Amino acid sequence: MIATLQAAPRGITATFERHYKHPVDKLWAMLTDNALLAKWFPELKAQDLSAGGSMIFDMRDGSSVVMEIMDMMVNSVLEYTWGNDRVRFELSPDTDGTRLLLIESMTEITSHTAKDLSGWHVCLDVIEALLDGEELQNRKKVWEQWFVEYTRLVEISTDNNGMKSRKLQMGGGRKSKHSPQS
Repeated sequence: MIATLQAAPRGITATFERHYKHPVDKLWAMLTDNALLAKWFPELKAQDLSAGGSMIFDMRDGSSVVMEIMDMMVNSVLEYTWGNDRVRFELSPDTDGTRLLLIESMTEITSHTAKDLSGWHVCLDVIEALLDGEELQNRKKVWEQWFVEYTRLVEISTDNNGMKSRKLQMGGGRKSKHSPQS
């Protein structure tokens, strides 16, 4: 299911809602265990899993970015900074598994927003496939398909909310957070 975008006091919030047929502790491990993180987001590592601790993003150019963990409750909440933005995972048991909310609070829309949202979407698909004992085939192609949808969603949302940033209009913006992988 595609994320929803909503205007927020400091920008825009993207919310992904997924339901997995796996227990909360399995989802939590996918978000926090470095061996499992490497399977769906190889650039991301947990360094110190505690509020005030950190996640590390490997830029794949010899440098890395430290992202502070703002909120953490085992098997329930993991929130960390992401540049000027925040990424928050909320897990809760539901009738046949786990409900996951991924909420990205963005300060502005840039030319990379649709790319980033497509990346998160594919990451959540990969998590599901891995938990089901499968592999998501051709991640790049899947990402490209979702990129078309998220480009439309971002354009509609920014036009409707009057939130189109100067960076997006000029075609500039930050480096994409998610690189599609094959």
